[in-house]
Amino acid sequence: METEPLPSILAPHQKARWKTNQDGIWTLDGSRVDEVPARSILTTLWDQPRWLEAYHLYDQRGSDLFEQICQLAEYYLTRTENSILEAQAAAIIAAAPVECIVELGAGYSKKTIHLLTEQLRQRDKGIFAPIDVSESGLLASREAVARDFPRLEFHGLHARYEDGFTSIEQAVPTLFVFLGSTVGNFNHSDFPRFFRALSEAMGPKDYLLLGADRIKDTTLLEQAYNDSQGLTAQFILNVFCHINNLLGSNFDLAKMRYHARFNSEWQQIEMYAIAEQRHRVSFPTVETSFEWQKDEKILVEISRKFDPQRLQEQLRFFDLLPIEHFTDANQWFSVLLFRKQG
Repeated sequence: METEPLPSILAPHQKARWKTNQDGIWTLDGSRVDEVPARSILTTLWDQPRWLEAYHLYDQRGSDLFEQICQLAEYYLTRTENSILEAQAAAIIAAAPVECIVELGAGYSKKTIHLLTEQLRQRDKGIFAPIDVSESGLLASREAVARDFPRLEFHGLHARYEDGFTSIEQAVPTLFVFLGSTVGNFNHSDFPRFFRALSEAMGPKDYLLLGADRIKDTTLLEQAYNDSQGLTAQFILNVFCHINNLLGSNFDLAKMRYHARFNSEWQQIEMYAIAEQRHRVSFPTVETSFEWQKDEKILVEISRKFDPQRLQEQLRFFDLLPIEHFTDANQWFSVLLFRKQG
């Protein structure tokens, strides 16, 4: 039973789909966030070659490992993007006069603090609605907002991106925030599908703030994903522990290794699990299995790197008009602001 009124940010025709079991955290009624992942895991593991969707990485341990990766010296992305947001938050919020900030894949919302600070400073009120498949991340974000931004209205949406942003009321001026170069995890089919859906969900007074890692020296890129502490390897291989928990499978981490490389043709880092010996992987809940051959790869995650000018021009075709481009002194990372056109 609901313990609080449905949030005003939800479109009227969508409100019946959402319920709450945790104050300030909303979940699609009658759904489980792990049902779609189970189908996704099986369909992509039987593809040729085998691969996984990146969001499977973020169970509790995966989320914790990623937070540790973000602190590594080699992993320049987080600190570089954070420095841009810290320096430019005032300009970003001034250029995007909104009532609501919706963060996609929010995690612990650490970098968004700069935007929330400016939203309150410039407008003295606002709504923060992070969307994430990690309930623990949303709970941590809720506690941080309650502690540091008590004047902000908080509504966490425990859902995948599209389920979340398609439920937002278009009449509420909203800044959609998509940071961490998570856009780089989309393959070349998912990318247009995502931006088409996001653009169609946005209202006439909405904006998009997009963080994108840039093309740079191969050595610098590969070091970021082959850290000296081996945390990235643990993060990538942990996905198979998550799959075992979800599907009762028997992936054995002792029989695989991690490998990452930069594919210069596709302009992307590719992170693989590689079988060190042949073994059978079984899925008893669906009564199926496959032979994972020695040296066969499973592509667990990609991280595409972007030319920011080309990216801005591409998003014009999704009715997203580029209005600001912020970067760092090294020009390693771009934070791009778009306005919904039309």
